[in-house]
Amino acid sequence: MPADEFSLIARYFSAFGAGPAVALGVGDDCAILALEPGERLATSVDTVVAGVHFPPDSLPEDVGYRAVAAAASDLAAMGARPLGMTLALTLPDADELWLHSFSQGVGAAASALALPLVGGDTTRGPLTVSVQVFGALPAGKALLRAGAQVGDAVYVSGTLGDAAGGLAVLEGRYRPEPEAAEYLEQRFFRPLPRLQLGMLLLDDAHAAIDISDGLLADAGHIAAASGVGIRLDAGRLPLSPALASHPDRDQALRWALAGGDDYELCFCLPPAATAPADCTRVGEVLAGGGVVCPGFDDLAGGYSHF
Repeated sequence: MPADEFSLIARYFSAFGAGPAVALGVGDDCAILALEPGERLATSVDTVVAGVHFPPDSLPEDVGYRAVAAAASDLAAMGARPLGMTLALTLPDADELWLHSFSQGVGAAASALALPLVGGDTTRGPLTVSVQVFGALPAGKALLRAGAQVGDAVYVSGTLGDAAGGLAVLEGRYRPEPEAAEYLEQRFFRPLPRLQLGMLLLDDAHAAIDISDGLLADAGHIAAASGVGIRLDAGRLPLSPALASHPDRDQALRWALAGGDDYELCFCLPPAATAPADCTRVGEVLAGGGVVCPGFDDLAGGYSHF
């Protein structure tokens, strides 16, 4: 007899639902999450589709981890403390070997990000993973796209362009040395959402966003929401040694500017503020509108969803 929805959920996903904010997890019609006094709920949903957001032959555990991490990055962008998540999984068929592997990736991300799985749904169709995340924010505080001020310094966390380089490796468009290839692929499949950094920036940053569609596009969202312009300096972009080893530095910089899927943070600080460790100043906020990056005017932006 083929497995039904409830047995699949119980078998593969019910183990990942424990957390300090979980008053009631998987098993009822709704989960119940507990907020601390003086907190507000932050929530976001993210969907990935096979053949659109990841190669169809990707390892299931990588698909599971990446889907959770990408969704959790939205909590980081707001400065929210993670509370829990729900998972809606659309499957071509109930392949239990695939499900076991996929669930291991989901469980690893749930543990690493302190984001328990508290509910969800399964159905038949083209392989699609939707993750809705829930977080807590102190009342009256949040990192927003609006709020950047003329004179602010623009920073990014970590290194940029690695995920785009990793996708190029997976698709056979780039063939670096094995160690660099492994690193870049790992950055594509196992991004590290900057949850702690987001919470650290709550008192200082004027604006923030996570870099999912590419730095040019996402900095553009800050500029539009804040009614300002942003100037980026390509020479300051932080590149990992793996990406910097690319023989065409211009291509590496293009991936850093418009490749997307890095899930680092871009944020604006007042000039006198000190940026946290592992963050690089890459530009400044100006009067006007839009985003400019001299030398790369031909780049229209980042990832387009349609």
